Amino acid sequence: MIVKRFVVLLIASGLARIFAQDVSPNPGLLTRRYQEGERLTYKMKATNNNWHYDLRATGLVRRDSTGKYLEEYAWSSLISNGAAVILPPASISFRQMLSLDPDKPPSIPDLSVVHPMLVGPITDLLTFYADLWLATKVGKLTRAGDHFYQKVGVPASWADGDNVVLGEDSIDFDITLTSIDESAKIATLLVQHVPPEQPQVRLPATWMRDPVADTPNNWVQVTRKDGRLVAAVGKETFDVRMEVSIVDGKILSGTIENPVRAKERTCQDAALTKCGDSRPLQILRNIEISRDR
Repeated sequence: MIVKRFVVLLIASGLARIFAQDVSPNPGLLTRRYQEGERLTYKMKATNNNWHYDLRATGLVRRDSTGKYLEEYAWSSLISNGAAVILPPASISFRQMLSLDPDKPPSIPDLSVVHPMLVGPITDLLTFYADLWLATKVGKLTRAGDHFYQKVGVPASWADGDNVVLGEDSIDFDITLTSIDESAKIATLLVQHVPPEQPQVRLPATWMRDPVADTPNNWVQVTRKDGRLVAAVGKETFDVRMEVSIVDGKILSGTIENPVRAKERTCQDAALTKCGDSRPLQILRNIEISRDR
C-alpha cells in the first residue's frame, strides 16, 4: 500500500507566530459561535491513488482549562478498500482537539500514538479547521469575491519517526470568499495552498534541489521500505473548498483536491546519496467531509 499521508499539514507553528497579536473584538462573517455541550459528527470519504477509505469523526464542544472553546473528536468506523479496520485501543481512545477560536492557534497532535491509517484523516480534518481559522483570524472576508494572500512558507511535518523519516511541505495561502447564499445562510470559501517563491523544506541530497515542475520543490518525503529508504521530492498544491454556516460558523461540508508531482529514488544510505534511478511519482488525493446529522 502506498504511504497514507500526501497532504500538506497546516503550518501550525508559523501561523501561531504570525498571528500572535490580539484578536479583533468585532466578530466577522465566518466567526464560530460556540455552544458548550454541542455535538458534531463528520463523515469523511477519501481516495489516495488506489486507496479508498471512509470513517467518522464524532465531536463534543467543551471548554479548556483557560475557558476557551474547543471541539474534541474521536475517530471510528474506518473502512479501508471496502473492509472494516479494527483500531487498536490507543487509536480508539485518542482525542483530536480542534478549535476555531481566533485566540487558539491550530496545533499538530502526536501522530505517533495512532494507527497509520488515521494519520491522513486526522491531519485532513486539521487542515479544514486551520484554513477556516486563518480566514477568520485575518478578518478580511466580508463580501463575495473578497480575497487575500498570506505568506507563510514555514515547513510543516508529518514525519512519525517510524515509517516516515522525513515528511515536509512548504506553502502559502491564497484565500477567496467565492460566494454568499443569504437565503441558506451559507458562505463558500476557497483556500488554495500554493508553493512559496522560496520553499523552506529540508532537502538532504543535492539531487533533490532540481525542480520537478514549474516551481521550486516544496514537498519532500523519505519513508522506510524493506530495509531501504524511498526518497521523493516535488511540487504539491491543493485546493480546499468549504461551505460554512454564517449563522454559527460551523463547517457544513468541504473538499480537498491534492495533487503531488514528484520524482523518487530508492536509497541505501541515510544521506540519500547511494540511490537507484529516478522514477516519476504522481499522487492524487481527494477528500470529502460532510456533517452527519
